[in-house]
Parts: sequence; C-alpha cells; structure tokens
Amino acid sequence: MPDDLSTDMPMIQFDNVVKQFGDHVVLDHLKFEVARGDRVTLIGPSGSGKTTILRLLMTLETVNQGVIWIEGDRLTHEQKGSRLVPASEKYLRKVRRRIGMVFQQFNLFPNMNVIENITEAPIHVLGLDKAAATKRARELLDMVGLSDKETAHPTQLSGGQQQRVAIARALAMDPDILLLDEVTSALDPELVADVLDVLRNVAETTDITMLIVTHEMQFARDVSNRVMMFDKGRIVEEGDPTTIFTSPQNERTRTFLKAVLAD
Repeated sequence: MPDDLSTDMPMIQFDNVVKQFGDHVVLDHLKFEVARGDRVTLIGPSGSGKTTILRLLMTLETVNQGVIWIEGDRLTHEQKGSRLVPASEKYLRKVRRRIGMVFQQFNLFPNMNVIENITEAPIHVLGLDKAAATKRARELLDMVGLSDKETAHPTQLSGGQQQRVAIARALAMDPDILLLDEVTSALDPELVADVLDVLRNVAETTDITMLIVTHEMQFARDVSNRVMMFDKGRIVEEGDPTTIFTSPQNERTRTFLKAVLAD
C-alpha cells in the first residue's frame, strides 16, 4: 500500500463482524472505524461485547463472519496470488506487532525483574539490541514513575505498580494501537489514580490510537475523543464524551450511565 495513502486509512475497521459462542451472538454485524490517533472508549453492560472486540484484535478469538482491517490490512486473512487464505502465523505476528494490549490482570513474568519484563519482547520480537532496549525501558519506567523499581520482581510490587510496569511493557513495543481492557478493575481503589494518571499522560503526549474498555467514566471523559455505547453486541449510541455523558439520546445509554454513575 502506498505510504501517501496509509494515513487516510482507518487504523481499525470492523466490517459486518459477527462473533458468536455456540448460539449466543456476542457481536451482531458490527461496523465501526477508528481513525489514526483516535482515543475511543467502549462502554456498556457486562456481556455487551466490549472485551470481545479487544480479544479479536489481539487474535485471541476469531470472527464467525465479516472482516477486521488494521490500517488497510486484513487481520485474519492474507492474499496469496489471487486467493484469500487464512493468515499464517508469520503474517499474524507482523500485524500484531502494531498492537499493544494492557489486560485486567498484569500478566508480568514472575521469574523476571521489571527491566527484564519490559525488554524481553523488544529484544526477541523486534530484534533490538539489549542496550537500546534497556535505554528505552528506563525512559518508560521514568514516565510511569517507577525508575527506582527496575531490579524488583513483580511479587515485590503493589498491584498499581505492576499495572504501570505492564503499561510500560506494552509501550516498549512502540505500537500504533494500544488496547486497554478494564486496566483498573483488579486494583484497590487507592491505587487506581496513579494508573489512570499514567494513561492520561500517554494520551496527551503520544499519537497512539487507543481503544479503551473501562468502567471509570471520568477517565473515559478525560481521555476519549469518542465514546461508543454497546448493548447486545451492537452500538446503540456514539458521540463525543460531553454529549454522551451529559445529554445521551438513547434510553439504554441513559439507563446504563445512571446506574454506573450512581455506583
């Protein structure tokens, strides 16, 4: 694809995507686009399909129908001559390198210290030399406020500190897209603010495209330039955060926000 066209391509595009588990339809002919640099938050009740979207993008799940595109490239299929065939592992790795994800659980390697957790993938996946990977890791640890923890192991860190290391680890791969899946849900309330502050800083200082699933509505309002409300695998309303949070048009959105904000 010519470079001069790539910036016009949506960074993420779901085209009539269906995902079901048995007879249960989780995503129902879902269509949406996310432009380069957008910060889009997905809200909605449990089971509405939000996390499934992130899992599909990470190829942890596969679609039943439809196509997912990453900057003009099919996510799960590749062109072989005139044929479209299921993507090889090599192709999937190439596409996945553009995407970083921070999970609810921190998923750090317990046998590695902090700096090793952050440099492992850049060295072995991106092919960076150890010195360059370590320099970048230290810059990221400074950004997340953990410069003094590089030799600590995950068990020596609080949950909030582990999650900040996980954010640094995702950013160390220099992704075009950052997926955030309820990154504060496993944290004690007093640890949430530091993690959200780090992510606000990422949003303000980088052009990374972000797709966010969160129940932290103030964070969604602060960071997003667009909010999409999901129910039963479909988008029932979308718009800028101010409109969605102050004057939603859809009754389902109003009911959901009333319940969430009351909590």
